[in-house]
Amino acid sequence: MNQEQKQIYMTTKPVEKLVCKMAIPTIISMLVTTFYNMVDTFFMGKINNQATGAVGIVFSMMAIIQALGFTFGHGSGVYISRELGKKEVEKAERIAVTGFVYSFICGVLVTVLGLLFLEPLAYALGSTDTILPYAKDYLRIILIGAPIMTSSLVLNNQLRYQGNAVYAMVGIVAGAIINIGLDPLFIFVFDWGITGAALATVISQAVSFALLIVGTTKKGNLHINFKKLDMRIYSLVIIVKGGLPSLFRQGLASIASISLNHAAGPYGDEVIAGMTIVSRVMMFTNSAMIGFGQGFQPVCGFNYGAGLYKRVKKAFYFCVKVSFIFLVIIAVLSSIFAPFLVELFRKGDEAVKEVAVAALRYNCITLPLNSWIVLTNMMLQSAGKAFSATLAAAARQGIFYLPIVWVFASNFGILGIELAQPAADICTLLLSVPLSLKFLHEITMKEKREMTNH
Repeated sequence: MNQEQKQIYMTTKPVEKLVCKMAIPTIISMLVTTFYNMVDTFFMGKINNQATGAVGIVFSMMAIIQALGFTFGHGSGVYISRELGKKEVEKAERIAVTGFVYSFICGVLVTVLGLLFLEPLAYALGSTDTILPYAKDYLRIILIGAPIMTSSLVLNNQLRYQGNAVYAMVGIVAGAIINIGLDPLFIFVFDWGITGAALATVISQAVSFALLIVGTTKKGNLHINFKKLDMRIYSLVIIVKGGLPSLFRQGLASIASISLNHAAGPYGDEVIAGMTIVSRVMMFTNSAMIGFGQGFQPVCGFNYGAGLYKRVKKAFYFCVKVSFIFLVIIAVLSSIFAPFLVELFRKGDEAVKEVAVAALRYNCITLPLNSWIVLTNMMLQSAGKAFSATLAAAARQGIFYLPIVWVFASNFGILGIELAQPAADICTLLLSVPLSLKFLHEITMKEKREMTNH
């Protein structure tokens, strides 16, 4: 369908059916992406604790790279969805190519600076002396792939915000399948160890990038047309303003991971390895819910841009209800099967298992709260409420988690490290509820005024 037909479709189809249709490919994308992020941890667990810990260390850097990609991807994407809702296709096209170019430039800067300061960077990310050789080998390759990673995330999110998540899914899923296939080949058959895991990741991302580029050329999608590149400060401000919540959310997730590594470091590599496993499992359990929420974002953006506020509210409450029920089920199952899930990554190591099982069960207690937390953030960002969305995004892994993990670790030791994230989740919910209710009240008032005027 062309852009006009798409605008009609996104603003008239029943929101429950629309969200579900948009969500199916994004859920698949999120599950597959998270799964292949877990694959490296799984295979490194077959080597030793230091290799497993190194993946957790370098993941913090990957989160920073992803934060840059999401900043430009979400920042341009939320603008694109609102402008398409207003039928302003030309403006949407300009921001699409501009967001793509800025993200690639940022990725190149990360590569250059990261390789120049490789060892200090590894230590800054939380590496111990025993983990350092593995961390450097893995980090070096990941840094080389940074420009591909950042620009792939932009293409993925722009396609999704246009309501074309299927194209985004194809690129992500194909890359994931390749990564899953190459990991055992490179790590064990070619005997490249952790370097092989990193190479598999970068090659898979390059394939995803190529497929996403092809996706932008399909009919009904905004093309990456370099003739429409707009490098004015004004355009950069638009993108950064829209992407600021993502920068804080992903950037602070990286800082939180680094802080966790440093807090866990004094208790040994086993604690770092255990918490790395927990972070992977929780990421996977959250990914389906986040994918469902990503199906809500283009619906929110299009309808908010078109002034259809009732549809925005209806879609939000529908998504919260479905996600909450889903997360309750996942939390119960994950808690029951926690020992089995941990042993998938590190079998036979009782020290790692003890830490990981306890932390996983504590995290399951507050897992359902993410339904309101995440969807509040997605709604505010899609509506262009930069300050509120940024505040909500910064809360969980930054404003609350960073002080809590250090205070808890200092006072309660390993137990404090295990309890830090659940405590931060409770605090984040207490902040998210008033932020979301305030926005929902505002659009209700807008809706009433417009009805009065008509």
